Amino acid sequence: MRLSDATVVIRPRTTWEAMDLGVRMSQQHRRLLMTSWAIVTLPLFALLSLVLWDSPTLALFIFWWLKPAFDRLPLYILSKALFGETPTVKQALRHWPRLLKPQLLASLTWRRLSLSRSFLMPVVQLEGLDGSARQQRLQVLLQRHPGAPRWLTIIGAHLESALWIGLLVLFYMLLPQQIETDWDWQSLILAADHDWLWLEHLTNAFYALVLVLWEPVYVACGFSLYLNRRTELEAWDIELVFRRLRQRLNGNLLGLLLAAALLLPNLPSAWAATPVVAADAPTAPRLLHQPLTSEASRDSIKALLEQPPFKNKETVTRYRFGKDPASAGKAEDSAAPQWLKTLLGWLDGQHLDGLAKVLEVLLWATLLALIGWLVWRYREFLHAFVSRRPHLPGRLKRAPPQQAFGLDLGRETLPADVASSAEQLWATQPRAALGLLYRALLSHLLEDFALTLKPADTENQVLARVEQLQRPDLLAFSRDLTRHWQNMAYGHRVPAAHLQQQLCDGWRALFGPGAAR
Repeated sequence: MRLSDATVVIRPRTTWEAMDLGVRMSQQHRRLLMTSWAIVTLPLFALLSLVLWDSPTLALFIFWWLKPAFDRLPLYILSKALFGETPTVKQALRHWPRLLKPQLLASLTWRRLSLSRSFLMPVVQLEGLDGSARQQRLQVLLQRHPGAPRWLTIIGAHLESALWIGLLVLFYMLLPQQIETDWDWQSLILAADHDWLWLEHLTNAFYALVLVLWEPVYVACGFSLYLNRRTELEAWDIELVFRRLRQRLNGNLLGLLLAAALLLPNLPSAWAATPVVAADAPTAPRLLHQPLTSEASRDSIKALLEQPPFKNKETVTRYRFGKDPASAGKAEDSAAPQWLKTLLGWLDGQHLDGLAKVLEVLLWATLLALIGWLVWRYREFLHAFVSRRPHLPGRLKRAPPQQAFGLDLGRETLPADVASSAEQLWATQPRAALGLLYRALLSHLLEDFALTLKPADTENQVLARVEQLQRPDLLAFSRDLTRHWQNMAYGHRVPAAHLQQQLCDGWRALFGPGAAR
């Protein structure tokens, strides 16, 4: 690693400025990062969706859980590009299987939920540390600004969710109005069959596309925080200054050598003309009788280091398993199994704190999962409980509107048998037949079901109020009739003969074969 070849300015930065540097690095290499990420992740996502077609949530969870394995590829690209060795897509993909070998199991198990994952990943991948060496390195790196990588993960999760929801909303807004009318989102959520699995897999695909855009940025921000911390610890900026000074001195050294070569012929005469004066020898007793041996100097240095401020003795008292080491003896200590010694050495205060945090996260996750399961288990009871509205006494009943969509809704304007009258009008006046059925439907909704309609309501708003009546048969007929009415009113499309008869039969099934009054 040659710091002089770095493509960014090496200097200490604030944490937010360092993350901004990561965003700029990801923008500079966005085509390479996004292409390599898409080539690696999207085929695996498609395979998971096909294998787990009946469980789209499980497929998405497995894909999300494997993100630490995918993150190693953009980290490798950024680490090479930092020093001017930007790899191609082919070189990066060829190197990616070797990146998965070191500590992959740990990255996908107990380290998976670490909030500092992007900041600590270079310690394993770039420095190659493991075990106690890795633990000591992490303690040094996290001494200052330990909350910055955690905030990066928290903000990144919210931004990732916002982009995902934004894609879903954009997809819904681009749907044609007719398809939007036919879809019932409540029935989609509560459906027990597998008719809408493709829609869940489609929303999962939106999440995979969001990761193509966002995850390289997240890895780059964590890598820039790691670089900033190493710049603070190892003084990379000062080292670069000294290297530049050395280069300047090396350039001036040639001139000094040439000047010395020109002056060398005159040096013997100058030495001959200058008298030699012997230096006075030391005469002080302190200088004449001091022991100038290596052992004496070593003892003097050791005695000096044993005194403050170089060494401050401190007594620390803490509890530990087993007997007192001073009284137990070396025989009993050596008789203990090696695995027990390793376990007792691992269970110190820092590891116990980390274990306690992990248990706390697991307990909170279990509680949230239990609450979610209870809500899903008793969703019908909660829906029935929430849908009940208190009756407000003394509420004035508004008079139903007499017209809507330019149609007269009065009962006295309807024929005695609506279905038979519509059947007579289909052949010559299909628009009048559909208008008669739709007008009679609105009239029945106002009179029989006390549905609140406004003169400015649209067809979709009428369907939304019909849905609140909790009548599936009425809702299905209203949707069919509204769809054909819209096709006729706005598209001048006449329904087929069998659909005409189906509408009339549906009217008789709902309101009876007799009069409309």
